Parts: sequence; structure tokens; C-alpha cells
Amino acid sequence: MNIAESEQRANIIAKTSGSKEKGPKKITYSFIDEYHSLCLDKRNIVSSELEACEILLKRTTDELDRQAIELEIAELKMALDLMT
Repeated sequence: MNIAESEQRANIIAKTSGSKEKGPKKITYSFIDEYHSLCLDKRNIVSSELEACEILLKRTTDELDRQAIELEIAELKMALDLMT
């Protein structure tokens, strides 16, 4: 039996929250399937958050959202670099 991928990525959704009046926009995350959320390590979670942000960046049209997402992507990449 051949197994192409033994580990499935965590399914995480990224969303922007906040408004111009309340301060800078923030990125929030939620697990699609919470059953597996207890057995993930930090590196897998941060990688999944990065992937979710990249998908969100492709789909956003608002400039404030784009800036917040790009900042979040930079911070997640730095965090991944520090974990290695």
C-alpha cells in the first residue's frame, strides 16, 4: 500500500476583523475541524495560519485588509523561521 501523504494539514480559516475607527484591523483564525485541533504542534498551526492568510490575501479587495494581511504574513513567516 502506498500512502502519498500521511499527515493532513489543519484546516484553518482566516478572517479580518475590526474597523478603521476602532484601530488597526486584526486577523482572526478558526479551525474548520476542531477534532484534530488538540494534537497539532505549534509549527503545524503557524503553517496552517500562513496558508489561510495567503488564501485570504488572494481574495481581498479592501486596501486596509490587504495591509493587515501582508503584515500578518510577514510575522508568521518570521515566527516559522525562528522555530527552525
